[in-house]
Parts: sequence; C-alpha cells; structure tokens
Amino acid sequence: MRRKLIAGNWKMNGSLAANAVLLNGIKGELGQPACAVAVCVPAPYLAQCRAELAESPVAWGGQDVSVHESGAYTGEISGAMLTDFGARYVIVGHSERRTYHGESNDLVAQKANVALGAGLTPIVCVGESLDERESGRTSAVVGAQIDAVLAVLDPSELSKIVVAYEPVWAIGTGKTATPQMAQDVHAMLRTRLADKSAEAAELIPILYGGSMKPDNARELLAMPDIDGGLIGGASLKAADFLAIVRAA
Repeated sequence: MRRKLIAGNWKMNGSLAANAVLLNGIKGELGQPACAVAVCVPAPYLAQCRAELAESPVAWGGQDVSVHESGAYTGEISGAMLTDFGARYVIVGHSERRTYHGESNDLVAQKANVALGAGLTPIVCVGESLDERESGRTSAVVGAQIDAVLAVLDPSELSKIVVAYEPVWAIGTGKTATPQMAQDVHAMLRTRLADKSAEAAELIPILYGGSMKPDNARELLAMPDIDGGLIGGASLKAADFLAIVRAA
C-alpha cells in the first residue's frame, strides 16, 4: 500500500525568523504522523531546515536542481549540493519553472534523472493550463509531460520518483479541481506509469498540487489515486499544514 506524502512548497517565501516559527509550530504539534511529511524550501534555508528538523519526522528538500554536476553555471544548484544539506526531495518541472523559465518536457526529464543519480527523490510536476483543459487537451498535455520522464528512466528507477499533478489553472487562484476531476487525471497518470512498469505504478505516490487546503484535503485524499498533496500557500501556516497532514 502506498504511503501518503504531504510536501510543502514554500516557493520564494520565508525568512530565518519566520521559518523558525513555522518549523517549530509544525514540529510541536506533529507527533508521529501516519503519512510522510516534507518541506521543499528556498536553497538559502536548507541549512536551517537541517538544524531544525534533524530530529523530527519531517524531511526537507529543494525546489529545483541543475542538470550539471558542477562548473561555470552561475546561480545553479547541483544535486550534490542539495544532498550536502541532507535534502531528501527536490521539485522538478513545477509549472512556475516551466512558465517563467521556459523549462521543456525534455529538460524536466533530465532533471528528474539527475536527481535520482544524486540520491534525491524527484517530485515531478505535471499539469495543464486553463486553455488546455477547456480545449480538451488535458490528457495529451499531461501525458506528454510524464512520457518525457518515463522515456529517460529505467523501469527499476521508476518506483523512486514522486509525481505531482498540478492543474495550472488552480494554483494560487482559489480554484480547485473537483475530487473527481483530479482523480480522473491521477488515474490517467497511473495508467501511463503502468505502461512502463505495472509494479512501480502501484508504488509511486501521485500528489495533488492544485490549491489543497484544510477544507478540501480530506475529500481529495479519499480518492483512490490521490496519494497526498504538494502544498503551496497552506504550507506557510503551521495550523493549515498540520490540518492537511492529519487529513492524510
């Protein structure tokens, strides 16, 4: 049985003082969760997370990784740098990276592969825009995104990834896919994964990343192929984040 995962994505938010309050709030009330819990934070705060979370059940990770191991790549962060700070996870292919930085499906696939090589668990993000959904292209767009990743991974590696479906039109807009709408895409993704490896498809958590909040988390997480959440805004408030963890 797949263990659920609730992963916070802080995006470009935080400060040393605010992070300390948030992390202590999470640790203080978390107890021993029945699901896996992680926070993916801006790179400057990885050291703080290692110090604050080392004795807790909460894992931490980065928000992006370079396809290069080292060298003249100003501003890039390698997989080895992330693991140097004890990171377990790294987000790759978030819609904001795809949109604002022009990351292609092939580049995202390379990043997922590099992350695995560095010993990290890539959280591979896929999702469609409002125009793509309304024109009936959700399966084609999301399918192409995940197929690019599957093309570069051996079946033996597949079970080491996490997939996150994030309908772009539901991120930061207050809109949310209905549980059934989300389930339909998650089921399609599970089928694509099974085409590569039926065994791995049953093990890979597929997270929902479209404005999951305390008031909709339980209903979304009750769907058979929704195995957790990639949480944006709600991960910046300890009470909201903990409520989603409890729902999982």
